[in-house]
Amino acid sequence: MTTSMTAHTSSTIQAFSDGRKPLAEMRDISIAFGGIKSVDHASLELYEGEVVALLGHNGAGKSTLIKILSGAYQRDNGEIFINGEKATIDNPRDAKRYGIETIYQTLALADNVDAAANLFLGREIRTKWGTLDDVAMEAAAREVMGRLNPNFRRFKEPVKKLSGGQRQSVAIARAIHFNANILIMDEPTAALGPQETQQVADLTLQLKKQGIGIFLISHDIHDVFDLADRVAVMKNGRIVGTARVGDVTKDEVLGMIILGKCPPGAIPGPGALAS
Repeated sequence: MTTSMTAHTSSTIQAFSDGRKPLAEMRDISIAFGGIKSVDHASLELYEGEVVALLGHNGAGKSTLIKILSGAYQRDNGEIFINGEKATIDNPRDAKRYGIETIYQTLALADNVDAAANLFLGREIRTKWGTLDDVAMEAAAREVMGRLNPNFRRFKEPVKKLSGGQRQSVAIARAIHFNANILIMDEPTAALGPQETQQVADLTLQLKKQGIGIFLISHDIHDVFDLADRVAVMKNGRIVGTARVGDVTKDEVLGMIILGKCPPGAIPGPGALAS
């Protein structure tokens, strides 16, 4: 790691930590495909009960960086720390073991089965005779949904009959039931109407109260300012800068995304436009 990159990593941690240890920290992460760097020496951290929005144009590197944390991609360089301890994350199973769950835009739900079956998809509860314990799985689904979305009642219906917001509830419930403390949400409100978008926003705020740290990938800058505590902007695979949402305006964040220009209220990263 170069001196400037080391300085950026330490300065962001000092600025945003309030003395806390990061829940997750990615240091100096790089990955290349076909000789082209999709992520170039990126460092980012997340704290308990915090939402960090990761922004940037298509191809900026934000989804690739997060897929490294989720185990979907293996990094070429850099280190990942979970709760201050160096982590080995080579595949999604490793990530789950560290309490990292990902909710992709597609949700990865099985449309033809109900909420309980989706919660336990691939991790089913079985009776002592080896058959599926539907009663135990439904009871667990009702318990976790009761905490997350008390208005949810459609436990017996295939998820294909649920609204977009209800489907998001099922996907989030699946993640937190298995003790996720780091949640990656990839465009959670894409293709949702205003009412369902608000539903997802309410779910996100509920998760924050439970101490879960959330990486939020979004193109909607309004969502970001409503939900996030901090923003991190990427451009050409590099971190332009990070900032508390109260320290920057929407126009300034757009300037970071489009021009790579870091405003006074943000901490510049290696990708910031030289002044």
